[in-house]
Amino acid sequence: MSEVILKDLVKRYPNGFQAVNSINLEIQDKEFVVLVGPSGCGKSTTLRMVAGLEEVSEGQILIGDRVVNDVAPKDRNIAMVFQNYALYPHMDVFTNMAFGLKLRKFPKDEIDKRVKDAAEILGITQLLDRKPKQLSGGQRQRVAVGRAIVRDPEVFLFDEPLSNLDAKLRVTMRAELSKLQHRLETTMIYVTHDQVEAMTMGDRIVIMKDGYIQQVGAPLEVYDFPQNEFVAGFIGSPPMNFFRAKLVKANGNLAVDMGNFQLKIPSQYTSFYDKYLNKDVNFGLRPEDISDIYPEDETWEKFKAVVEVIEPLGAEIILELSKADHSFVARVAPHSKSKLNEEVTVYFDMRKMHLFDPETGKVIVRK
Repeated sequence: MSEVILKDLVKRYPNGFQAVNSINLEIQDKEFVVLVGPSGCGKSTTLRMVAGLEEVSEGQILIGDRVVNDVAPKDRNIAMVFQNYALYPHMDVFTNMAFGLKLRKFPKDEIDKRVKDAAEILGITQLLDRKPKQLSGGQRQRVAVGRAIVRDPEVFLFDEPLSNLDAKLRVTMRAELSKLQHRLETTMIYVTHDQVEAMTMGDRIVIMKDGYIQQVGAPLEVYDFPQNEFVAGFIGSPPMNFFRAKLVKANGNLAVDMGNFQLKIPSQYTSFYDKYLNKDVNFGLRPEDISDIYPEDETWEKFKAVVEVIEPLGAEIILELSKADHSFVARVAPHSKSKLNEEVTVYFDMRKMHLFDPETGKVIVRK
């Protein structure tokens, strides 16, 4: 078993700064888990503690059924791939991949087999006699991954391994790493600040902020049911739109009052929001749940707004719009007829709305 368990994990530096705050997380055997969050949220520090590169201030780390707090990195049976590929420039690919095994006194035949097997998995067999300077960024990344594979570790750790690649190659390597995880059936912990990587690669994603875990769940679960305003705004591109509002009664219906316009809440949700009547709330809606085409559905609310920016992306168009002192973003169909600086009718899919408590930032739950 290669499950990883973090119990009340804390990282505190001598100056008193606490980078990781009592986090608890269970990563199952053969699971691909992504730690994601903005810079300084504690995700890389957490990964480095699992690797043994950072000392644990409080709490425990278990790999399998073994507490590894005081176990040296080389004895944890983990392999780590860094943002910097850290390849030896004077060694060819074969020697770079074999180097760790040679230090551990593996037999020559075993080294040869492991390196060639890993090279075949990664599609770099033809590169084994080349030096790193003769490789592209994607090829170097494959070599760094191959060096980890040959160790046959219990757990793979990835610290933003795709950050140095161009956008197209990052998409390719995301798919390659996902396929690799399914092929090797090994536990993988992956750190990134890119929420697209997190959504497309992880079996579960762990969203962090200021050293705390904000939410853990499957990508679509986190996307559709964010537990707080930070998660709702961080996951999704473009991010969720937020409006300061108040819950009011209008024509016998519950509605969100934006000051200059009101949006009726679907009747099936009113029982969950009734207790917030006449209170301030933050209203959230994702850009893809806004349209500039009549949807022929009574649960969609409409009003007029001015188009301030148009970003055609081929398969879709991103509109930036304004209504009085509110600005928001819509993701609309590529055949949109909206024109710059003109007023258009926009439609909000109120079935997809979220309300957040403005004091705590927590979602007001509906079921």
